Order: sequence, then structure tokens, then C-alpha cells
Amino acid sequence: MYRVPRATYRIQFNAGFTFADAQRIAPYLAELGISDVYASPILRARKGSSHGYDVVDANSLNPELGSDESFDALHEELDRRNLGLLLDIVPNHMAASAENAWWMSVLENGEHSRFLHYFDIDLTAVTTRGHTAAKVLLPILGKPYGEVLEAQEIQLHFDADGFFFTYYDKRLPLSPDSYGVVLRACLEFLPENSVSIELRELSENHDSVPNSRFLKDALWRIHEHDEVFRDALQSAIERINGTQGKADSFNALDALLDAQSYRLAYWRIASEKINYRRFFDVTDLVGVRVENPEVFEARNRRTLELIAEGKVTGLRIDHIDGLYDPIGHMRKLQSRLADADDRFYILLEKILEDGEELRTEFPVSGTTGYDFLASVNALCVDADGLQQLGRFYRSVTGLNESFADVCYQRKRQVIHELFSGEMRALGKQLGALALADRNARDFAPVDLTAALTEVTACMRVYRTYLRPGEAAGEADPADQQSIREAIIEARRRSGTAIDERLFTFLERVLLVDPPSYVAAEREHWLLFVMRWQQFTGRVMAKGVEDTAFYNYNRLISLNEVGADPGRSVDADGLAEFHARNVRIQRHWPHTMNTTATHDTKRGEDVRARINVISEMAPQWEHQVRRWSKMNAARKKNGVPHANEELLLYQTLIGIWPLDERELPSLPDRLQQYLEKASREAKNHTSWIAPNRQYEEALLGFAGAILSDQEFRTDFLRFQKRIAFYGFLNSLSQAVLKATAPGAPDFYQGTELWDFSLVDPDNRRAVDYEKRSGILKAMKALADKQSLAVEPLLTRWEDGRIKMFVTWKLLELRARHVPLFRDGSYEPIDAGPNVVAFIRRHNNDAVLVAVPRLIASLVNPGKLPIGGVWGDATLTALGKWRNVFTGEEHAGGEIALSHLFASFPAAVLEKA
Repeated sequence: MYRVPRATYRIQFNAGFTFADAQRIAPYLAELGISDVYASPILRARKGSSHGYDVVDANSLNPELGSDESFDALHEELDRRNLGLLLDIVPNHMAASAENAWWMSVLENGEHSRFLHYFDIDLTAVTTRGHTAAKVLLPILGKPYGEVLEAQEIQLHFDADGFFFTYYDKRLPLSPDSYGVVLRACLEFLPENSVSIELRELSENHDSVPNSRFLKDALWRIHEHDEVFRDALQSAIERINGTQGKADSFNALDALLDAQSYRLAYWRIASEKINYRRFFDVTDLVGVRVENPEVFEARNRRTLELIAEGKVTGLRIDHIDGLYDPIGHMRKLQSRLADADDRFYILLEKILEDGEELRTEFPVSGTTGYDFLASVNALCVDADGLQQLGRFYRSVTGLNESFADVCYQRKRQVIHELFSGEMRALGKQLGALALADRNARDFAPVDLTAALTEVTACMRVYRTYLRPGEAAGEADPADQQSIREAIIEARRRSGTAIDERLFTFLERVLLVDPPSYVAAEREHWLLFVMRWQQFTGRVMAKGVEDTAFYNYNRLISLNEVGADPGRSVDADGLAEFHARNVRIQRHWPHTMNTTATHDTKRGEDVRARINVISEMAPQWEHQVRRWSKMNAARKKNGVPHANEELLLYQTLIGIWPLDERELPSLPDRLQQYLEKASREAKNHTSWIAPNRQYEEALLGFAGAILSDQEFRTDFLRFQKRIAFYGFLNSLSQAVLKATAPGAPDFYQGTELWDFSLVDPDNRRAVDYEKRSGILKAMKALADKQSLAVEPLLTRWEDGRIKMFVTWKLLELRARHVPLFRDGSYEPIDAGPNVVAFIRRHNNDAVLVAVPRLIASLVNPGKLPIGGVWGDATLTALGKWRNVFTGEEHAGGEIALSHLFASFPAAVLEKA
């Protein structure tokens, strides 16, 4: 079954929003015009998970969201209303927690675990107590190991599941091989005549029952029925756990920990020593080897069942770039899902950089829409204003680096601070390859690692997709170009610091194109590149998304995944938008169009406001200088710096509530955001090393200016002007999302104004009663033919206008399904201040026109309608009716003053 959504609605499931809650809002979503619910992961995740991406059991639903029966009830409700379910799944990683039985088996049994190959672990060697052994390194301790041990923060325990260690809320199993150590200690506390034959056999012959439930069950049975044994075991455990203040008393516990298949370590050594692949730098999310056929089946079994049962109609694949062979994985998944004549609807969470296109080898329907977000957002950025903002930014901050420079520097920073161990391991593998090449064998491993670091930091895209089966020199041209551009840039940036012959060797390796005399080594070269490709996306995500984006504050509405904060002032947003849509309609007509997600840095209406700054650059410069002078006395030790002060003012411009009832929560929301932003920036504080003094000064400044009446009065006078234009930008954005090629997605709650920031701010509870009530009231008025758009525009602050536009557009999509699914896209030239195009399919057509860069057309408070447009026209043959106003237009030259006579957007269907 290939079901293309007409429109999706993203829901974030958690304990506070369950299957039953989704069932309750299904009628509202159907009334709004949504065709498919787009759900966050629903498999069992860690207890208390707010997002579901930390899966612990791939074969069961998350009980915090509801039972299997409640999920079935949700399915029945969706089915009754002809709503599909597009499900988010997470193949790349799982939670490394005690709730994950697969992971616990690996920790308990090490190399003997049947699940060892499920996880991406390098068990080659971990050093502990002066010797090396095959262990999993667990950097989970808050202090160095010895301090933690002697502070009695690690303790041995026993229950029905056997012996285990605790470290605060973490539970860690004992290897069956080490049970005998504890049991022999227990025997010392038992009278000779009270030791059962069974217990003596268990203590002396423990090697005969490793990796078995038998040992645990037998011990628990004895424990429950023999009080003498129970007391003796407790005494033995207490002795092993040691005595506070007596260092030698912890030797037994230390030795017992050393006998395990894992080594506990201080969290700060994770970047240096960790030997399993993580999700980015998150230690408690472990990479899964889904490329293994057995793991693929185990990881996808429940999802495949839900699809076979008709309960899931589409998939979103999380973090596709983390997989070993993304294209191969998707081909395999489609082979399990597709009908003989069609394939299953699948979208990839794939971040495409400027100019990058999704590889056509992916058997999917498109991406989750970050590329659309970047394109539609750029429409509302004034190029001349951006140039002025750049000059002002450099002058006020003293920062002259380009965004490309910032990205390079920050990627090098995260390689050093977060991924040094992984990079060193790659460098070691590269050194082994060099030894087999007579022209590279003399390169020192440290120099090879340095060159690889440079190339990785110079990659412009998240990853390349070289894969098994490709002949030498036959890599995709886009991949070849990405690698060669990175090599060129690495040579330029490193200058004479790195021997350029290292880059010559690296280029051949990364293109998997060995010289003939080492052709036999090609398979080893490919294995290395496959590993490196998994790594580059992590560097990009942490270095750019989570660091550079918080350091380059020229115009922060551009600081979004897939967008270009360093956007050239020569770029033409209108031409780019049309060119992208033509390309998407041709290659990926069923992709997703999104403007907000659970991962975006700012809500869609926040960006729409901040973009206006580019249209008012001189006024913005004047205001910022004024505010900075006004607030100078509130700075403590020079905090915030000018760059952070710009971030703060732009953020306030974007998130200031329209509803005064939301003002009391503003200080806490802002302070939560500033703490996260400053730590992500990694300049004066960070998640690794929080600088409380700096953070207190930054948050104190923010709190002080919010409380200052002089600043608030002056700020709001300017902010209200921005907010008005921002509302118009938001309407244009909503129209384009629903009418451009692709399926529009609506993130939860965004059918009204949404002035959220990055998570957790954008994951707050949504008031669906309010939204449902507004929609019902609108529809009731429409049924009576008494719904007027003028009051909606006049009182735009209440958000009903956005709901109205969304509802009318989704009605339109329902009336013209073939057109919006497969119709052509034809740009119309209506001047620099209008985005216009026609969608056609057979004899059907829809014309779309929305204004852009409105601040140059009208004063604040004045709508861009009527005579504002002078004698400008656009050409469209036939008779048309405006879906928002009901106004009709004759074909030919349509005056914009008529097209926008009473409403600041026009979507026309054939009359």
C-alpha cells in the first residue's frame, strides 16, 4: 500500500500525551483537514522518556503511552475517520540502560552474550588495573573511579534477578563467572553443617552455568527459604561493599568490579576512551548494527507487524545518516514492505545542505522537509538588509569570521572535545591502510590523524554514501565532488602545517580508488570509508547545529538545520524557491513540507518575525545601539558580550507573547533558553564544564532588562512593528507550505501562533480544547455563510486567522488530491514582492500568490491589500475563485490590487 498523506500533523507522545489523548483529538484533526497523524516513536522507551527516541525494547509498545488495547482503540478511531499513521522509527540507536535486556545481556555476559553483535562495540582492548581485556567502557561516573568506590557510591546487591551493582539510579549486572566470588565469601559466614550441597556446588562449580537463568533462580530459591543463608549473604555483601574511611576494605569490591565485562569510568573520559558508537556524543544511547540481518529483523519485527496489520501506513526514518549503509538499509526495508506494483511511503530525516540533493538511489518518497523550511524561510529575508546586518554585526561584535570559518573552527572543536577517541581510532585504521601502500607507509599515525581531522572539519555535507558493490572510481559524482572539495579546503586551511602528500593519499582512500599495486587492499579501504562516513554526520551535527548556530548571530532566523546562516547577500530567495519546487515536483513530489519540528531551533512564527529585521536593518541597528547603551549598567563583568546580547534581543523579538496571560512564563522560558544556548555555544560555559558565575551574570542580565519598565516600553514599541509584519510572513509561509509540491506537515499546536524556542520549549502541552473550539465556531459561521475574514485580519493577534488559512487550504487539498499529489509547478513572475505559481493536473488548476518583504510596501498596521499594489499584474487565463474570500477573477491580466483586494494572500481555484 502506497498512501501519500494529504497533510500530516506531528504529535509528540509521552506520559503526558498518550494513545488515549491522540484518540480524543482525532475528530478535531479530521475536521481540520489532516489526513495522517505523524507520530513520534511509540516502542518501549526508558521510563519517563519525553520523546521516545531512547528505545529499550523494540518488540513492545511503550506502556507509558498506553496498552496494546489502547493503541488498537486509537487505530480504530483513526481508521473510522480515514486518518493514516506515519510512524517515526529509530534504527540507529537504543538506550544503554538497565531497561534494555539486549544491552544488559552484553554487560552481564560480555563476549558470550548472544546480543553482542547487536551493538556497535569495539571489544578489542580496554585497560583496567594495569592489564587489557575485552570490556565495554561505561563512562557513567560523576567522579574518578577510586573516589566513587571509596565514597561507597557503588554497591553490590542481590534480588530475584541475581547479583548486581548500583550506582545511584543505574543498575549493572554481575557476570555469572564472578558469582562464585560472592558465594565463597558467603560460605565464610555460614556454619559448616548448614551449607547445603546445592549451595556448595553453586559456589565451586559456577563455571558450568554461565549466561544462564538457572544460577539466579537457584540462589533466589535458597535465599527465600533459608534464613541462615539470607543473613550470611547479606553479611558477605556488606563486607564486599567496604567500610567508609577504610581504603583497604574496598579491595574486594574493586576486584569484583574488575572481573566484569565492563569497566566503570569517569564520564569525562568518554570522548577519549569510549569503545561503542554513540548517538552523537550521548553516552547513554548506543549504536545498533542494523546492517546485520539478524539485528535488522529483531529491530524491525514489531514495526513490520504493525504495518502488516494496517495500523501504520507510513514511516519516518530517524537519523538515517548514522547507519552503516543507509541506501542498502532502505532497499532492504522496502523489499520487506513494498507491494509487487508499488512501494511503501517512507520519509528520511535527512538534512540537505545548500545545493545538496537527496540521492535518487534511496527508495523513499523524500525527506522530512528541512530543505523546504530553509527555502521558504529565505523568501522573507531581504538581501540588501542582510548585507547591512552583516556590516553591523561585524562592527558591534568585532567578529569578522565568515560562517564557513565558524563551522570549520567549531567542527575541529567538537572533534577534540567530544570525539577525540573516535578520531584517534579512525587515524589508527588509516595508519594500517598506509602501511600497505609504498607511497604512504612512512606517514606517522599522528600526521594521518591530523590530516583526517582537517578533511572531516572541511566537509560541507553531513556524509557521503560510498557503499559495497561500487567499482573503483565509480562513486556518485556528488560524493566525489564533496570529498574533493573537502580535500581542497583542508589543504588551503592547513597551509604548510600538514604535508600535502597526506591529502593526496587521503583523497584516494576516501574515494576508495587505490593504485593498482595495492588494489587487493580495496576492500579494507572501503571498510574504513564506511566507518568514516558514519562519523562525519556526528561532527556536522554537533559542530554546526549544536555549536556554530549558537555563535553566529547576524540574523538568527537563518540558524536552522538545512539553512545557511552565512547566506550570501547575492542570493535570490525567490528564484531559489521556484527552482527548488520545480526540481522537487520532478523528483520527489510526495516529500514533506515542514516549517516546524520537535528539533527546530525556533518555532515557525518566531522565524517569521525575526526575518523582518532584514527588512528594517537601519532601524534595527539604531534600536540595538540604544538598548545596549540603556542596559550597559546591568552587565556584570562584561556579560553578556555583544554577540550574546544580539542573540538575546533577536530572541525577545521572536518570542514575545501576543497574549498577556503568557507573559508570566516568559522570564523562565527565556532563562532556560539562554542557559542552553550559552552552553551549546561552548565559549564561556558548556555542558561539559558549566561556568555558574558566567551563567548567573547572563541570566541575571536577561531578568533585569525584562523587569525594567524603560527598556520594556522602548522595546515593545519596536517589537510590535516587527510582530505585525511577522504575522503576514507567517500567513505567506502557511500558504506556500500547503500548496508547493509535497505534503504539508503541521507540528502540534502550530495551527495557532507558536512562539516556541528549541526543545524543551517546543514540547509544551497543547491546548486542544481551545483549538477545537475555534475551529467549530468558524465552521458554524461558515455554514451560516456569516464567516467574514475582515474581523479575523483585524484581530490577527488571537491566531484565528492562521487557523482559518490552514483549514481553508486543507479543504482545498481535499478537493484537488491528484493536483496536489502529482500536479505540475509553473512559476509566475509577479515582481519581487510576490511569490506566485500555478499547479496544474489535467484540466484542473490552482493559482497561488502571496506577498513577501512587506515592510517596504506598507506601514506597520496597514495590510498589503488594494491600492498598495499600484498597477502591477500577473497573467493567468481562465476564471478563478479565491478560496479565502470567495471573490472571483476573470482570466488574463489580473491586477494585484484586485487579487489582494481584501486579503493578503490569494489561492484561486477554477471557478
